[in-house]
Amino acid sequence: MKLRPFLQKLENDGQLVRITREVSRDYELANILNALGEKPTIFENVRGFEMPVFGGICASRDVIGTGLNTTKEGILPVLVKALREPKVPELVSKAPCQEIVDRSPDLDKLPLLMHLQGDGGRYLSASVCIIKDPDTGRNMSYHRMMQLGKNKLTARLIPKRQTRTTYDKIQRELEIAICIGSSVPVLAAASLSPPSGVDELAIANAIEETPLVKCVTKDLEVPADTEIVLEGRITRDVDREGPFVDLTETRDPERKEPVVMIDAITMRKDAMYQALLPGRFEHKTLMGMPKEPTIFNEVSKVCECRNAYMTLGGGSWLHGIVQIAKKSDEDGKKAIDAAFRGHPSMKHVVIVDDVDPFDSGAVEWAIATRFRADKNLVILNDQPSSSLDPVATEEPGKKATVTKMGLDATRPMTVGKNKFDKVKYGQVNVDEYLR
Repeated sequence: MKLRPFLQKLENDGQLVRITREVSRDYELANILNALGEKPTIFENVRGFEMPVFGGICASRDVIGTGLNTTKEGILPVLVKALREPKVPELVSKAPCQEIVDRSPDLDKLPLLMHLQGDGGRYLSASVCIIKDPDTGRNMSYHRMMQLGKNKLTARLIPKRQTRTTYDKIQRELEIAICIGSSVPVLAAASLSPPSGVDELAIANAIEETPLVKCVTKDLEVPADTEIVLEGRITRDVDREGPFVDLTETRDPERKEPVVMIDAITMRKDAMYQALLPGRFEHKTLMGMPKEPTIFNEVSKVCECRNAYMTLGGGSWLHGIVQIAKKSDEDGKKAIDAAFRGHPSMKHVVIVDDVDPFDSGAVEWAIATRFRADKNLVILNDQPSSSLDPVATEEPGKKATVTKMGLDATRPMTVGKNKFDKVKYGQVNVDEYLR
């Protein structure tokens, strides 16, 4: 569903909060959104700005399901289908995101937030970035960006990810389009991390028709319905970036990262700015949930996969639960290896079969009653990891590494099945006994 009709539907359904009181973009707005549990919210009166700020549109799976024109149970099938069957988007000549074109850009005119005390600066936190690789083509992904000046940002470019790979390969400035205010299909597609050469915008278009328009100053295409687009260049200069609180709710340290110079800003006449709370539910869900289809696809290559879930307790990034239909005692370990291929930054994964992967108590029960460390534990040393993991080993210019663990908590097939079945009481209609 496109962004504005989506927000209108949420409001019609009583799921959207409007804050009319004047609020500051310095900590206050972020604190209010957090206190609201990140319900979809529009802040109509941000001190010093005519532009409203909205956030919280991906903080729950129910709301994301609405944005993808499905239910929370239908999210995984929708994303898996789009990942497997991308659809080339239409290119249009005129778009809402270019109703205003400013070739003398000033980032101070946008309500970039200060989120938390101790942050290195004001951040773009919901920035969907588009580049082109000379060999593999268009790529869409997320990069947090810290403001350094009126037209200057620093971008966190993680080693081995596509933008950094392209930037390091070409050894010159790299054009970039930064989209702020995107639909849920675009937000989800930007997080999917398909194989190199697969266009995330084609995945978004497979979820819902997503026409593109060519940038005004760059050889790049962006979703036509985007609220705000920053057209710029990732330069060869570096400057400070951070500290910044990330998925694990721990503070990422200050680093030296590439400088992005903004050459133009285009936007709707009545543009809205999108905010995302670092380290909170929307950040976790939006980053972790789109990894579930890539895990599902990889596990499906080695056994029958039924579901995949990146847990909130693991920052929706480091811990996963995978449900399979077990056919042999080797399926659990095969699924562990495949799951790590599906999401290389994952640190720990638990494989279950007849247990609900979304029920943490049921998963723990499966570990307690079906898992043996001497038989069902897989340890993988010195593996590529995430820089978000505080205990990972990091070296400048290299991918972080860590020891990974997989737990096969599926029901053994070689022993009497009844021994591993969870006993359930019978169902009764209590009302009949309370009359």
